[in-house]
Amino acid sequence: MSDSHYVNDKPFDPKSIEVLTPEQEAIYLAPQRKLIWWKFKKHKLALVSGIFLVLIYAMTIFAEFLAPYSVESRNSDFTLAQPHDVNFFHNGEYVGPFVYGYDKDLDLENMVRIYTPNKEKVIKLNFFCSGDPYMFWGIIAADNHFMCADIENPVYLLGSDRLGRDMLSRIIYGARISLTIGLVGIAISFTLGIIIGGLAGYFGGWVDLIAQRLIEVVQSLPTLPLWLTLVAIMPSNWSQIAVYFAITVILGLIDWTGLARAVRSKLLALREEDYVLAARLMGASTSRIIGLHLVPGFMSHLIASATITIPTMILGETALSFLGLGLRPPTVSWGILLNDAQNIGVVALTPWLIYPVIPVILVILAFNFFGDGLRDAADPYG
Repeated sequence: MSDSHYVNDKPFDPKSIEVLTPEQEAIYLAPQRKLIWWKFKKHKLALVSGIFLVLIYAMTIFAEFLAPYSVESRNSDFTLAQPHDVNFFHNGEYVGPFVYGYDKDLDLENMVRIYTPNKEKVIKLNFFCSGDPYMFWGIIAADNHFMCADIENPVYLLGSDRLGRDMLSRIIYGARISLTIGLVGIAISFTLGIIIGGLAGYFGGWVDLIAQRLIEVVQSLPTLPLWLTLVAIMPSNWSQIAVYFAITVILGLIDWTGLARAVRSKLLALREEDYVLAARLMGASTSRIIGLHLVPGFMSHLIASATITIPTMILGETALSFLGLGLRPPTVSWGILLNDAQNIGVVALTPWLIYPVIPVILVILAFNFFGDGLRDAADPYG
């Protein structure tokens, strides 16, 4: 019998072994990101949360246009006015969206203003109209707004504060600070978590020992007193922009530990793989092995972890500003707006002052649902 072997030099055709349906072929040949997307779409709550987050972050880009009034526009004749009710029919006729104007009176016993809707004073709502002038992102001068009303008869869909400023406009403006502070903070946390966790997981030994002790020390520090200490050492003459970036750095320096441990555990499992050994034998540097070979292998898990960490930073900024220790007026954030609602008496008489807590709750829930869905979709064993 001959010892020669026959080698077929034709390209391998997987269809010659098993006949695949178009659906099976699409799944077998699909890249990882497409598989994740298909699994993510099945998580309806996460998909809705993702759409909500995209919309609300888009709102921060066009805050000046979407807000009915400028951030500091005030009317001293309508302080602490309750929210207007939007109507469409007046005396049985459709007139479009409108509100009834207020008649003002003073309650001398409780020393509060009383606003009563006047059914004869119809204030129509106009859309895509000219209103308070503003500088779009501090660059372009404009006065276009999505919704406007009569200048002499202001409309407060979510009420007004103690200075006669529109709460809806201030909530829209406040979203820009409260939402972006989480993104900047996660960039710092992401960088520290990958570097420290990556070095600990790849080298192990004394590097891992030092990293673990550092993580334990940071995690053992009480969060609120640590915030108070770090905020207290910030110079009082700093601008609000400097304070904003300082708070993002503080939040990033506190919240990197969980991500670092996740990276460490993954690298401990992956560093002994054959492709890592091959890269090491070919002379690849440590940073290249970690950055190009190890981290991309579980990047989807890191992204899912990041989406769950962002709410923590948003709550951190809100808590600091609520306590008067973070950003301060004239900067507007959701925490600063809630600062006006600390008095229980004010809340009882003017409950619309706590409306800024509603977007905080919705955003936190949306990030958690979105992160859960993304984590399940990125899990190869799910």
